[in-house]
Amino acid sequence: MQIQVLKSKIHRVTITQAELNYIGSITIDEDLMDAANMIEGEKVQVVNVNNGERLETYIITGPRKSGVICLNGPAARLVSVGDIVIVISYALMDFEKAKTFKPTIIFPDSQTNTYIP
Repeated sequence: MQIQVLKSKIHRVTITQAELNYIGSITIDEDLMDAANMIEGEKVQVVNVNNGERLETYIITGPRKSGVICLNGPAARLVSVGDIVIVISYALMDFEKAKTFKPTIIFPDSQTNTYIP
């Protein structure tokens, strides 16, 4: 049996941009992606702490050390610059493996969107 489990989480980062006239997705600083074990094109859930909105999209790689967290396309209507969000990815895995799997969870500085391990 396969189940879906938490794979990675970027806990509490600040929205730096919201670009309505874009194809769609979330742009994330590549340093944060690496630290959270996330890749470009990966499906993620974005949870807005400020207004309770939840949405699903995919990741676009942003410049390293930029701190960029940008919601693009229609999702830009669900956030405001300065909102705090949580970015979550999930994985399918065997039930028995899931019992011992440890997700990658990072807690960046929400003022600068930087992460120091």
